[in-house]
Amino acid sequence: MERKRLCFSCDLKDDSRLIAEYKKYHTPGNTWPEITKSIKDAGILDMQIYLTGNRMFMIMEVDDTFDPKKKAEMDANNPKVQEWERLMWKYQQALPWAKEGEKWIELKQVFQL
Repeated sequence: MERKRLCFSCDLKDDSRLIAEYKKYHTPGNTWPEITKSIKDAGILDMQIYLTGNRMFMIMEVDDTFDPKKKAEMDANNPKVQEWERLMWKYQQALPWAKEGEKWIELKQVFQL
């Protein structure tokens, strides 16, 4: 099975209280089990989110079954994922150059050693 790395970025609202709440939702045991199941069911093998200031970076390791369009459809049809996304949007904000409705924007690799 082939693995592929995908990287994305999104901002949090620049509010220390909201950032602390967001981080708490993402500590071990606090992420809803339906969310981690939906991530794994989509072919995502590992997901990590890093934060600097209010800018987040997400790194995903996916297998060859992962399809971003299929994942978007699965999420749109999953009421618990939609509830989570609405809750997370309380903390998140689009990057300044994001298109309408765009949340996490894929990063393009510019260097590899």
